[in-house]
Amino acid sequence: MNKNILYIAIAIIVGLGAGWLIFGSSSEESMSNKNKADMSESHDHADESADEMWTCSMHPQIMQPEPGDCPICGMDLIPAEAGADGLAVNEIKMTENAMALANIQTTIVGNAKASDDDGLISLSGKIAENEENNTIQASYFKGRIERLNINYEGQQVNRGQLLATIYAPDLVAAQQELITAASLKASQPALYKAVRNKLKNWKLSEKQINAIEESGTVRENFPIYATVSGTVSEVMAAQGDYVNQGQPIVKLSNLNSVWAEFDAYENQIAQFSLGQKINITTNAYPNKEFEGTISFIDPILNNATRTVTIRATLQNKNDLFKPGMFVTGKVKGITQTMENTFTIPASAVLWTGERSLVYVKTNPNEPVFEMREVTLGNRSGENYQVSTGLNNGDEIVTNGTFTVDAAAQLQGKKSMMNQQMMQEEKVTMGTTDLPAGKAGMSFSKAFSSDFSKALPSYLKMKNAFVASDAGRVSSFAKATSDKLKALSTEGLGKMERQHLTKSIEMLDAIANNDILENQRAHFVLLNENMVPIAMNIHDLSGYYIQECPMANNNKGAVWLSTEEEVKNPYYGDAMLTCGSVIDSIQ
Repeated sequence: MNKNILYIAIAIIVGLGAGWLIFGSSSEESMSNKNKADMSESHDHADESADEMWTCSMHPQIMQPEPGDCPICGMDLIPAEAGADGLAVNEIKMTENAMALANIQTTIVGNAKASDDDGLISLSGKIAENEENNTIQASYFKGRIERLNINYEGQQVNRGQLLATIYAPDLVAAQQELITAASLKASQPALYKAVRNKLKNWKLSEKQINAIEESGTVRENFPIYATVSGTVSEVMAAQGDYVNQGQPIVKLSNLNSVWAEFDAYENQIAQFSLGQKINITTNAYPNKEFEGTISFIDPILNNATRTVTIRATLQNKNDLFKPGMFVTGKVKGITQTMENTFTIPASAVLWTGERSLVYVKTNPNEPVFEMREVTLGNRSGENYQVSTGLNNGDEIVTNGTFTVDAAAQLQGKKSMMNQQMMQEEKVTMGTTDLPAGKAGMSFSKAFSSDFSKALPSYLKMKNAFVASDAGRVSSFAKATSDKLKALSTEGLGKMERQHLTKSIEMLDAIANNDILENQRAHFVLLNENMVPIAMNIHDLSGYYIQECPMANNNKGAVWLSTEEEVKNPYYGDAMLTCGSVIDSIQ
């Protein structure tokens, strides 16, 4: 009995030992593997959390290690791009999310002949009087105007209509000579003929001469009749004036035909020739198109505007065209389309004033872009011709170009806004502290006076920036540029000339660009050159120098204002009051 109990105890102990050896080892291994897996998973997750950064879609310079709100605009942060391995030196890569938020759109470049507007050049101009049809009604003898029947511009005059009545002592004497010679015409026919010819040379008609001869009386006040029909464009004398022989009394314009005069830029001159057809439209008759023929190309270039006048003659028998009316002309240019010439949308071009840039998508399957400099030809409507810099089949950014450029700048790649490129265009002010720019520049009182006259146009342009109105910005930029171009640079030093030249250059860049983001980028450079000039102008007062610290990629940008209240031209309604007054001109 005791032996049986012993055997049973030994069997139990052996079974427990075997069970421990089998299942305990497996459990430990399982636990060990589980712990390793947990550690590995924890390690990988930690690495992932450590590497992931969060940014703002509106302010990509913001980088935070965890999600949250943007400290600038309050928008939710989004995951930033993890990396951009495998990219070329000047290539940038954007996230699909950033592409969607910025509405980045691309277009594949094709030959120019594929465009519907191939060679169609758009010109702006005005209706002008046809000077070939202008006439001057003059007084053919000396005298005093007793009565003037033409009183205002625009008055219609018909041939034979009484223009004025003149008291002419010489004509009184000539009438007396005629009456005397008439009684002697049988004995002295030569004298009689000479007196009649004298009156004819004073533009008296045969009927008037015969009336004097038959009546035998002298008229003291003599009428002057219109010799042609037309519209009064200028009254050149007044009632009571004493006029000399040949002195103009009134200028008449025949508006049965008028001129349509257009401004063509210097690089477009080769596209025009005499006899070319031009299609003309007006704001007054938007549904009508008129056809004209180029009859004159000005041989002299306007140095101020760098344009030449292109003129077409239009028939105007129904008085549809009024001098001064704005018109638009479209001309089929004389183009020689070459195989390597392309057309691209104007929205694709970033124009710095000296170079033209586009962004090319270098990877068709990923949002990878590279900046490329191109050579532009003529602008045809909303398209530019490109002669160098692009190849057939290249995919370029046509919407959101400025956003792509901003992303390149933030990633330290070559861009329009990159400081390394800007140094080539930027006129050094001697110091980055703006008020220090007051030292070392001086201007004459004459220059100061003329420069001050350009500031109202500048302020209108600034207000257009505040309103985010790109069209009015271009218009006022051109007006400001024209005023600065008219300034005399005589006596200016090198620094002063550089600031003025760069100001004009940036104004032209703004005027010739219709993309608000690009215009604002040029506005930064404009103010870096124009504000220091204003700070050194004699007797200028009532201006505030204001600064937005967020503009120019958080480097800050300034502008001039006559109001102390800040209205931000760099962001408009988006951040209207962002900024402060940093100085004043008093």
